[in-house]
Formats: sequence, C-alpha cells, structure tokens
Amino acid sequence: MKPLLISTRKGLFEAHHDGSRYVIGAPHFRGARVSYAMVDPRDGAWYAALDHGHFGVKLHRSDDRGATWTEITTPAYPPKPEGLVEKNYFGKDVPWATQLIWVMAPALDQAGALWCGTVPGGLFRSEDRGATWHIVESLWNHPLRQKWMGGGVDFAGIHSICVDPRDARTVVIAVSSGGVWRTRDCGATWEPSGKGLRNEYMPPEQAFDVEAQDPHCVVQCASAPHVFWCQHHNGIFVSTDDLGSWQEITKAGPAVFGFPVLVDPLDPKTAWFIPSQKDEWRIPVDGELCVTRTRDGGVTFEVLRNGLPSAAYDLVYRHAAAYLDGAIAFGSTTGNLFLSTDRGDSFSVVSNYLPPIHAVTFVV
Repeated sequence: MKPLLISTRKGLFEAHHDGSRYVIGAPHFRGARVSYAMVDPRDGAWYAALDHGHFGVKLHRSDDRGATWTEITTPAYPPKPEGLVEKNYFGKDVPWATQLIWVMAPALDQAGALWCGTVPGGLFRSEDRGATWHIVESLWNHPLRQKWMGGGVDFAGIHSICVDPRDARTVVIAVSSGGVWRTRDCGATWEPSGKGLRNEYMPPEQAFDVEAQDPHCVVQCASAPHVFWCQHHNGIFVSTDDLGSWQEITKAGPAVFGFPVLVDPLDPKTAWFIPSQKDEWRIPVDGELCVTRTRDGGVTFEVLRNGLPSAAYDLVYRHAAAYLDGAIAFGSTTGNLFLSTDRGDSFSVVSNYLPPIHAVTFVV
C-alpha cells in the first residue's frame, strides 16, 4: 500500500503501511493548519499549503519526501486598483489577497509548471516549481467573476483543477460559488461549462445560470476524459459529452448532498460519493456514515456501510477522500480516517484520533 499524506488542522501527517496496517507518524508543521498537500508525480516533490491565520498563508515544498521542507513563494494577488469598489453577493468587500490555497495540480504541459486555486477566486500558475507565481488575469478579469459568491467561506474559491490528459493546455476548474469553467489555450481564454447544472437555492429564473452554480468537487476520468463527475451543492451531476451538458442524478442512496467525489480512472461509469444531510446539518443522514457507489454511470447506486460506524457525526470535505488502485481512503472533520482495499466493499479504521482532516492523498 502506498503512503498517505493527511492534511489536518494541526499539521501534515504521514501514514506508512508496515505490511499489515497503516502507522501514522509525528506531523510536519505541528500545530499549523494544512489546507492541502500535493504530490507531483513528475519529480516526486511534495507541496504543503499552510494557513497561519493572523500570519497568513504559506507554501512549502519538499524534494526528499518530507525529510526537509523549503518555504517557497505564496501566490499573491496584484494590488487592487485605487478607487475600485468590488463586493461579493453578500455585500462584503472582495479582498485582492490570498485567503486560502484550496487546491494545486501539476500543469502537465511543461516541466515544473503548476496550477494553484485560491480564495477569493484567483487561479495562479508557476513555471518554476513555485519559486514564482502569476495570476491568470483572463479569468480574474472575466466580467462574470463579478457574479461569483462565497460558498463554505465568505468569498469565491477555486477548489477543483482537472488537467486534460489529451491536451494539457485544456484545463477545467470549479468555483464555489461560480460554476465550472474551461480553458483550451492554457488560460488565455475561458468559457463557462455548466450547461445543465441546477442550483435550487437560487430564484427559479436563475437556477440554471452558469455563474450561479456551487460545484463542491469536479473530477475527470483519466481513461475516458470526456466524462466528468460533479458533487454539487444541489446534488450529483455527470457529463458524458465532454462538458457539452450535465445530467442531474436525483436519487443516490440516503442523500445526493455531499462534498467529495471519486471516479475510477479506468472506468468512467464507476464513481464514489460520501453523502451528508444538508444544509445546516452537515452530518451523515440519520447519523449513519456511508459511501455510495455507482457502477453504471449513475443509473443505480449501492450504499456501502461495512466497517463504518452506525452512530457518527463525520463530515468529509471535498479533498478528504482519495482513490488509488482499488483503495479508498477518507478522513473526516472529527479526525477519523478510514480505509478500504476492495473498492469500498468494506472499510477499516486507520485512526480515530487525528485533528480535523482537510485533505487526504496517496503518495505515488
């Protein structure tokens, strides 16, 4: 089994498999909130995004699998133009400053290049492994960005980045709340790609507006890149026509609300979700933690509970679930970490005592 990196409110933990079970070591960045960790499969580098609260956002890289870390440049917004008044949907002044690094991804078109999604809605690119960053101005200056609003945080944020395996210049991002967007020219131009997404809490005449959508997580199937899955605030959606349209799935086990979605990289019809009760509740339905799985493109769903607690109050964030070669690992806001080695048929407990978990990833 591959090692795991677990980003938590109190540090970045490593879990190594000793042949019979995962063993969790002492954390990197002890006591610091780690919002996201990424492993670059091209050169093996690890990246860790930290939120020090009053002291701001920091970014670190390790080139020796966590033995040592180097602080690198944090993506920074340009100065806000003098006199510009920019308020979000809730009437709050939109800051031109990095509030959170929410996601990172290798930019596969160039060695050492990276993408980074942030709050308050800026997408950044580095050409030199994070030594320098520049904001993607075409997206930040897009007129529809003025309609973006906050989701789980006060301001809009980019949390999903899908680099197309057919052409790395094609990148899909998802914004809470601001919809799904695609560039085909490495960020020079962007087009909204949310036809068919529906947001039920908007007024009926705005429910299908592409910029009014709150996708919680979007993933792309590696072997069938024309297929995308979306866990939306409103439910589950799938696109099988390369984002030409989205189809809503209204029934999937105990609930269609949740945050993470995983897709089998070898089978676009197989996807996993971790449902919760919305909106103000955000706990498992009836306190019964489960995973739902479809193996037929969303026509039917199985409810997977074997090994999971029947009285639980775990919420699983959008990046807190990972899939690799039939294994599924996911962690929760109550510090529980679970593992399946059989594609979700059964789960075991890795730990019940971690800090609240923000993200989980396999080290490949």
